[in-house]
Amino acid sequence: MSVPTIVVAVKAVIVQDDHILIIKRADDDEVNPGTWELVGGKLDFGESLKRALEREVFEEAGLHVAVQQLLYATTFLTAPDRQVVIMTYLAHPVATTVTLSEEHSDARWVTADEAQTLLHRPILDDLNSHDVWTLLQPKMINGQECKSCL
Repeated sequence: MSVPTIVVAVKAVIVQDDHILIIKRADDDEVNPGTWELVGGKLDFGESLKRALEREVFEEAGLHVAVQQLLYATTFLTAPDRQVVIMTYLAHPVATTVTLSEEHSDARWVTADEAQTLLHRPILDDLNSHDVWTLLQPKMINGQECKSCL
């Protein structure tokens, strides 16, 4: 039996107004080809979680982001000897023009309803169970929508 491996990855719920950014894996990708997902990837040795997320978002989507708070963490087995831990953070884009890497074939800014029909089921289940969609609802102060509230 091989030595068990734990892979740490970071993902971003990138929020712009009432939309989040999702990206589609290329059809020839080794893992879940053609499925929609959040932007992110694996942590490099010695790298902070925030720096890893900034790097991965730039590599995959060409975006600079402001990383905010941790939204949730999840873990699952991809093989009997391989476990993945994913830390999912809230992030806001500095600009909204996406430039995809070769690993992905499409990108969309979607509403919560649109995401329900596109995202890969395990990702969607995590987002739903952690009430992430409330981040897309307008924040109100004294009966007025607060445009500068996170």
